[in-house]
Amino acid sequence: MNFTDTFIKNPVLAIVVSALILVLGLRAVSDLSVRQYPKTENAVVTVTTAYFGADAQTIAGFITQPLEQAISQAQGIDYLTSSSVSGVSTITATLRLNYDANKALTQIQTQVTSVRNQLPPQAQQPVLNVQVGQTIDAMYLGFRSDVLPSNSITDYLVRVVKPKLDALEGVQTAEILGGRQFALRAWLDPSRLAAHGVTAADVYQALSSNNYLAAVGTTKGQMVSVDLTAATDLHSVDEFKKLSVKQKNGAIVRLEDVATVTLGAEDYDFNVAFSGKQAVFVGIKVAPDANVLDVAQRVRNAMPDIKSQLPTGLDGEIVYDGTEFVTSSIHEVVKTLVEALLIVTLVIFLFLGSPRAVVIPVVAMPLSLIGTFFVMLALGYSINLLTLLALVLAIGLVVDDAIIVVENVDRHMKEGKTPFQSALIAARELGGPILAMTVVLIAVYVPIGFQKGLTGALFTEFAFTLAGAVTVSAIVALTLSPMMCAKFFKEDQESGRFVQWLDRQFERVHDGYLRVLSNVLRTWSVIVVMGALLLGATVLLGMTAQSELAPEEDQGFLFYQLNGAPNATAAQMLGYSHQMFGVGSKIPEYAQMFQIVTPGTGFGGMLFKPWAERSKNAKQLQQELQGIWSSIAGGQIFVFALPALPGAQGAPIQLVINTTEPFQNLNEVTNAVLQKAKDSGKFWFVDADLKIDKPQSTVVVDRDLVSTLGMTQQDVGSSLGAALGGGYVNYFSIAGRSYKVIPQVLQSERLNPSQVLDYYLRAPDGSVISAATVASLKNEIVPRSINRFQQLNSATISGASGMSQGEALQFLRDALHEVAPTGYSIDYGGQSRQFMQESGGFAVTLLFAIIIVFLALAAQFNSLRDPIVILVSVPMALFGALIFVNLIASLNIYTQVGLVTLMGLVSKHGILIVQFANEMQRGGMRKLEAIEHAAAVRLRPILMTTAAMVLGVIPLVIASGAGAAGRFSMGLVISTGLSIGTLFTLFVVPAFYMLLAQDHHAEAARQTEAGLDEAVPQH
Repeated sequence: MNFTDTFIKNPVLAIVVSALILVLGLRAVSDLSVRQYPKTENAVVTVTTAYFGADAQTIAGFITQPLEQAISQAQGIDYLTSSSVSGVSTITATLRLNYDANKALTQIQTQVTSVRNQLPPQAQQPVLNVQVGQTIDAMYLGFRSDVLPSNSITDYLVRVVKPKLDALEGVQTAEILGGRQFALRAWLDPSRLAAHGVTAADVYQALSSNNYLAAVGTTKGQMVSVDLTAATDLHSVDEFKKLSVKQKNGAIVRLEDVATVTLGAEDYDFNVAFSGKQAVFVGIKVAPDANVLDVAQRVRNAMPDIKSQLPTGLDGEIVYDGTEFVTSSIHEVVKTLVEALLIVTLVIFLFLGSPRAVVIPVVAMPLSLIGTFFVMLALGYSINLLTLLALVLAIGLVVDDAIIVVENVDRHMKEGKTPFQSALIAARELGGPILAMTVVLIAVYVPIGFQKGLTGALFTEFAFTLAGAVTVSAIVALTLSPMMCAKFFKEDQESGRFVQWLDRQFERVHDGYLRVLSNVLRTWSVIVVMGALLLGATVLLGMTAQSELAPEEDQGFLFYQLNGAPNATAAQMLGYSHQMFGVGSKIPEYAQMFQIVTPGTGFGGMLFKPWAERSKNAKQLQQELQGIWSSIAGGQIFVFALPALPGAQGAPIQLVINTTEPFQNLNEVTNAVLQKAKDSGKFWFVDADLKIDKPQSTVVVDRDLVSTLGMTQQDVGSSLGAALGGGYVNYFSIAGRSYKVIPQVLQSERLNPSQVLDYYLRAPDGSVISAATVASLKNEIVPRSINRFQQLNSATISGASGMSQGEALQFLRDALHEVAPTGYSIDYGGQSRQFMQESGGFAVTLLFAIIIVFLALAAQFNSLRDPIVILVSVPMALFGALIFVNLIASLNIYTQVGLVTLMGLVSKHGILIVQFANEMQRGGMRKLEAIEHAAAVRLRPILMTTAAMVLGVIPLVIASGAGAAGRFSMGLVISTGLSIGTLFTLFVVPAFYMLLAQDHHAEAARQTEAGLDEAVPQH
């Protein structure tokens, strides 16, 4: 290609092109944002509806079901789940990946409004919340004190700290966790109520009527207007104590006569502890468009000012910073990038032996990488773990072009030509192959870029970053590298001892390879058959490999889920948490721990020391903690890691059993599946969210007697609800903020269900009667929660296993098919749903990539045969990679992308050989001679580029620390696949060339004869 002559003859032009690439790349680096992963929108819309005092069955039938039916009509929902427990309905709509969350929220809001009049009048308004991105907060700040009560800490945080954090750029919200908001608590005493002839309903009505927020208006005079207000509401505990509940015989019964009035808290069932001490957390949620690393830095910068203003006795600190893992991961990848550059430089020197020759690839590598930053900026990408991983792989790709140019120039110089002549000839010879290799590599990544789902969303930036690097590399290889060869190389530069020794060794390898290849090609049909067998073996290896969504990463942090008895109180759960902290904090890797408990359940996590300061990884610690915490009597504990990829939460295995059958039948099937899983011994932990073991007492009302007494069912229900429900009546204000007013019977008077019958009800004649007069108790066992998935009764089996994700899910599917009658179906949640959605796409992507590459090569070579010869090397490389995937890794999102990348890498070898063989045939050689000569001549650049790529990814294979698992998976595939694939390629491609390639020698001979015939005059 003569256009390369322009740059060799005009070196300033080549320098200008490269300088432009350098300047644009350096400018782009400062404008690129930094993230953990490419931007994806994983939105979850939660609809929460409170109905104080209602049981789970009432919540499910009267609130959850109508809301679910309406919400399901909104667009963009991937799946809908719901949980109905005592007092609360929670419906979660998980949106499809990258669906517009605001659009979905608007539609869901509309649907909720349309059924609002179908809900019970006593139910609270449904509260909608949309969360985009990770469901775990990016940071947690812990505040604790030995002298201040929790409600005082919470009030300070709400008034002072939360506004400061909310105002920081990029903070979506600072949420209070474990806080206890001030509330006016009127603790009712049934005995004192009865003594004064007052019921809980009377107190409720008195609070509603006598704590009234009035809006009076304004006077309008001729010249002056005055705003008016009425002091009909209450503002202090003393005013509430004096509130008139009833007037009898001229005497006023005040609230303090029948209740203990205090400034308490809204909720006493939510407790948070940090490193064993009770605390209040502030969770930092990052806005969807914000850079999490920048936001975390702003929070860290704001903390000194916040801490300096804390009241005496209150301490605060950052207890969890999720960006530490991101920062450490990015640091590790950057370190890998530098290591790869140094290794590749050393490899080039060992192959070429000349410092002058090494300079050219060493200049080309960073220049191509820096130029890629401009491509990333133009495409709207960010610096993240995957684009940095792409740059690590790009080192091996971009150096290939420079190596090929340098080696070809060096070969021509050894034939006696000057550096200038050698550069001209080498650039002309390599213009076609370099262009072909560039097109092939870009074609390989196109299918990844257009893939749907999570793989496409995450790896589009990876794919096109690599494609951009290859494109920039080709420009550099065809402009700067030949010019530098012409200027830097000297005719006597190869005369050193080391270079001469190196050349002798390569000459031996060259001669040996040529002898073996000549012998092999005498029986090339055997090699063709072997290639066909390896193709079949590759398919078999792909089918037998373990599969999972992504390898589990050591994020320096583990979560746990704690389940207690169905009737366990918050105090009992707090006791379990203290035991967990006591034994967990003794392991050497412990750094910090936070714990959140509510009645019957708990949640928390343990932060470990930095990776360099511990010998055990997170997976080993997960098994260790699972073992020591399982010994805690009464508590059921499940330890799990955060998902390695964005968009999911919870355990790695989540299989959902759906049915229209009653929950009792579903429970039998679920328990049978669980028993099979436990008996197998293959699961560290496995459990289901359906548990029918919660004791519930039903107040059975004698309807006839109630009617005889002139009462209604509403009289009974509202009186008992006012006493026990714990719902708020209205609000009161202190210091400019409003707080709830909550009447409720003293805890000592509601220790067991039988005490409910001692409460008093108001009869129509004004007298009070005991609830035992008209009611009795019936005890039963009910589900802890009523769960639905896609509006069907459901049970979700969650767990962790030593098996791969695919094997574990297959085991559970098989177990269900064995025990379940007809009418039961399977679905998936969390990471398992991501895995199932992504698992079918790889084969299609690989096939699509092969087709695209075939078409690109066919256009380049103007042949339908040559692309087949070149692509024969692909199954050879896949075979080599899949051997090690079966042995020490799994087929996951990283290895799959690595396999597609491998296809482009190994195709470059075939392009070099086939292109040169065709030229040799056209130059007069026969087919066998041409392929032998081409393979022998291209041996050195093929070995050099392979060694550079394989050794360049060694830092990925030996990676440790944050994010190492994903890097290892991709590095393993590329290093092993390219090594073994190259070995096969050197023999299989020539054999298939003999079988399929066109005989260009015969064609050239015919064209020569035709030309001679035309030249002879006809008589």
